[in-house]
Amino acid sequence: MAGKFDLKVSASGKYVFNLKSGNGQIILNSQQYGSKSAAEDGIASVRKNAGDDSRYERKESRSGEPYFVLKAANGQVIGTSEMYSGNAAMENGIESVKTNGPSADIADSTEA
Repeated sequence: MAGKFDLKVSASGKYVFNLKSGNGQIILNSQQYGSKSAAEDGIASVRKNAGDDSRYERKESRSGEPYFVLKAANGQVIGTSEMYSGNAAMENGIESVKTNGPSADIADSTEA
């Protein structure tokens, strides 16, 4: 099963998306956007940048858990991963974004 972008409106009324792997697990969380078109531009940026390893910044939380951010060419953060149990799990998450991000369909739940 292919991955998908889940586009939705958050409780605060902002637009957000998650990239989900084929098994439905969230692998990337977006920033909040003020408009649907801006969120769609964010999805397009994930598609464009997901395959480029240099766009991933590997980080560590204050509690020592690894995670990553995906950045656009201009350095702006497009999305953030969950916290992982170890570096190998984080690298698997990056590979999943690289695999699913460029071609994932959009599931739009912004319209009632």
